Amino acid sequence: MRTTLLVTTSLTALALLFVSGCSSNQTVRTNDGKTIVTDGKPQVDDDTGLVSYKNAETGQTEQINRDRVKSMSELDN
Repeated sequence: MRTTLLVTTSLTALALLFVSGCSSNQTVRTNDGKTIVTDGKPQVDDDTGLVSYKNAETGQTEQINRDRVKSMSELDN
């Protein structure tokens, strides 16, 4: 019983490490010089031309027009 609980707990912790390691912060640089740090990878909607992202500072989900985005790159965490 005790061994089963230990194995289950270890596997759960390992799974959480894998999930948390997959999402990394990104920077979105705009044409006007503003830099936005996102929590995870921004999603680009080709139909509307909007880039959706979760702002790392505020935690709010926001959108910006793709025409205003100069570059997007991954941060070294």
